[in-house]
Amino acid sequence: MLSGTAKTFSLHVRCRYGDHDDWITLQSRVESLEQLLAAPCGFECPTHGAQLEFPLEGVEKQSSASASQKGFPLFSPGKSAKPKRSSERKAFCVPVVVYGWSKSFGTFHENTTTLMFNASGALVRLVTPVEIGENLFLVNKFTKDELEVRVVFKDSHYKGGFDVGLAFAKPASNFWRKTRRGSRAAQTLRVIVRGKDRNGNPFSQSSYTIDISEDGARLDNVAYLTSPGQVIEVKRRWHGKARFRVAWIGQLGTSESNQVGICTMDSGKLPWRIKFVTPPPPKNLKKS
Repeated sequence: MLSGTAKTFSLHVRCRYGDHDDWITLQSRVESLEQLLAAPCGFECPTHGAQLEFPLEGVEKQSSASASQKGFPLFSPGKSAKPKRSSERKAFCVPVVVYGWSKSFGTFHENTTTLMFNASGALVRLVTPVEIGENLFLVNKFTKDELEVRVVFKDSHYKGGFDVGLAFAKPASNFWRKTRRGSRAAQTLRVIVRGKDRNGNPFSQSSYTIDISEDGARLDNVAYLTSPGQVIEVKRRWHGKARFRVAWIGQLGTSESNQVGICTMDSGKLPWRIKFVTPPPPKNLKKS
């Protein structure tokens, strides 16, 4: 490693269960801060043990850092530190396509879903053995947008395959933009959800909407759905039924746990009516 190229960073990490957070020090790193923020970071939670989560924020430490800090892996930076915050990490499953060329495998094209994402990149699970530093392409299957990404993290998964961190060349918050065309209205409606579970067995269960729109909704307490892209039927008594595609599924341990986002497949045939309140126009100012 060339002298002068290594840097020291402080990263703010938090246990996925929300009961522990701390700062960890990474020394002699050649990656940029954006690359570190776009990749999961390993740390130890006193309660739940080893964790692998995206950093909440980070800051590059100056070479004049005190010697006392260098000897400890966990510390809290002083109040004078100004961390560079990354955008919010969202633990949502979004269908994507990763393709390109890997030196260990050759040309590949793999359908998968995100485990987490933010404006700097995403964490996905791949079967293809890609290598850190390789440039690939990522396609958002909902929006059809495509961007070049760089592999900045790779870790074997106990169920097979690899958890892979993909970083954009520069922040691209619009890449994960909402797919809905209109505004949402917060409204609780009782509905019946029908579909097939992970084993292909039909299910029918009661659920409630959290909010609704002209092209979809957000549902709560739907336990049988396991992956985006599934087609379900949503029925509201006395108001008809319609088919929907599952757009995302909230990850366990987050505020979106047991929630799903759905997009209509039967345009103009929703089992609810949307009435958005339009704010009154401002009153004309009296002329002086």
